[in-house]
Amino acid sequence: MAKPGPRADTAPDDAPPGWAGVLFRRVPALDALRRYSLRTLGADLTAGLTVATVAVPQSMAYAMLAGLPPQYGLFTAIVMTAVGALFDSSRQLINGPTNVLSIALLSALAVVPEGDRVSATVLLSFLAGVVQLGIALLRLGDLTRYVSHSVIVGFTVGAGTLLVLDQAKNFLGLEARGGPDDHFLKRFWLSQTEGGGVQWPTVLIGVGTIAVVAGVRRFNGWRRSRGARFPIPQHLLAIVLMAALVWGFRLDERCDVKVVGAIPAALPHFALPQLQWDRVQLFAGDAFAVAVLGLLEAVAMAKFIAARSGQPLDVNQQCLSEGMANLAGSFFQCFPGSGSLTRSAVNQQAGAVTQWSGVFCATGVAATVLLFAPLAHFIPRAALAGLLILAAFRMVDWEQFLFHLRATRLDAGVVLATALAAVAVSVEFCVLIGVFVSFAVYVPRAAHVRLTPLKRTPDCDGVLLYDLEGELFFGAEPELKKHFIEIDHAACGEVRAVILALGRARNPDAAFLNLLRELQERLRGRDVALFLGAVDPELGKALARTGLTAQIGGDRIIGRRGDDDGAREALDAACRLLGDKGGSQRPGIEKS
Repeated sequence: MAKPGPRADTAPDDAPPGWAGVLFRRVPALDALRRYSLRTLGADLTAGLTVATVAVPQSMAYAMLAGLPPQYGLFTAIVMTAVGALFDSSRQLINGPTNVLSIALLSALAVVPEGDRVSATVLLSFLAGVVQLGIALLRLGDLTRYVSHSVIVGFTVGAGTLLVLDQAKNFLGLEARGGPDDHFLKRFWLSQTEGGGVQWPTVLIGVGTIAVVAGVRRFNGWRRSRGARFPIPQHLLAIVLMAALVWGFRLDERCDVKVVGAIPAALPHFALPQLQWDRVQLFAGDAFAVAVLGLLEAVAMAKFIAARSGQPLDVNQQCLSEGMANLAGSFFQCFPGSGSLTRSAVNQQAGAVTQWSGVFCATGVAATVLLFAPLAHFIPRAALAGLLILAAFRMVDWEQFLFHLRATRLDAGVVLATALAAVAVSVEFCVLIGVFVSFAVYVPRAAHVRLTPLKRTPDCDGVLLYDLEGELFFGAEPELKKHFIEIDHAACGEVRAVILALGRARNPDAAFLNLLRELQERLRGRDVALFLGAVDPELGKALARTGLTAQIGGDRIIGRRGDDDGAREALDAACRLLGDKGGSQRPGIEKS
């Protein structure tokens, strides 16, 4: 790992007053300039250009994965990377095309005719940016923590599987079969069975790409262990070697090895997204799913970087960065992007200090497009497929996958359900499906409420004492109703009072209060008094607002005192009210 470069901490507390302070807080890259130096410039420039060597082949591959011409991946790596860097809370995160969102686009654009895919993906980028900006302005970014890690693990497994299956045709040299209305698995099957025979020269190109990347990666590790600072660009070197091989032996003509084709040496130009209402309605659900996926990916990567570097992280600012990057990109023919795992890791290892390394990376990609785009004609599609397949295996944390499968049945179920949904349903909705499954399984467990009868020593005649433990929210309503019916049936004969100890009860809501009101009315009809023990201040206020304090009686509601569960104090009050001498003896309590 590279040594950390000079610090350029963002410290909002010492930002200039007035509009300048607001600007620095909203555009962290500008705030970084207040402490910028030549040394920091050198570190950021070196890191940015290093990342650019990775971004060029990756961006082309991710565009191809989404079913788009390769130049749109390069456009996204220029505009999104630059805009995202200006607003990033994380100093080393690199925005742009990612394999995760490209897979989501592949699924979302499956029903769109090939000629309309560019305009459709630009619209998706616009809508996703609007959703992300809305999340940032409403400060809902912290809600991402409620998506369990099991869902993320399952998503990466499913997305990686989908990526490999989709690139199999390019890796094997098969023709794509199936229409846009067919399910992905049907198109995969038709391509494998009716796409022609395997083209071994194409396969060798794909295998050779993976071998070169793996070999250079190991060599870079060996060099790093000996103090070398600048790694050999493994992805770029592999692509250049395979393209030279195709050009030198004319494999595209002799062996029908499919190549990328002409890429214009032009930068993205300004154009308004096509905002037809019918298309907005068609892609609204996909845009929301893409926006959430992008935020989850970016925030997860930003938190990973922050944990290793110790830098502060503002999650809502990060959401703002993703929204601004996608929104700006939609005006320059970009498809939706997010924080890149690979390029961010390279950026950090190369010694980036501030967000300006992302701006330098975008500049390096733009210079590459202008200078070398005509030479990209001979890049074989199998080489890009090899990069994507390699990325799929690296995307999955296999150790975490096995750990979650072995942890609990709940975790294993959520992981498998999310992964299967990515392949069998659609990758852009599998996270939502995983979240639904995890909630559907977790809520009943969280809603478990325990009612424990307690004994008094010595006895206090005519009093029933219960300890209520658990989450008293709407999910527990059926179980609470069953417990209150049990209390109602027991409160007969000589019973004169019922005590509920609430010291271990948590988060009561309207459902609990309504059931409590019904129990109070039934008990009062039999002239049985209801006492509540260890009532915390918030519950006490709710009881007062709903009129339950007046119905039950203020002297029968005992407030919480320290860690006591409230049973003893409530029993004292009940015994005193009923004129039982045991009240003065402070009777003991034990579980039945």
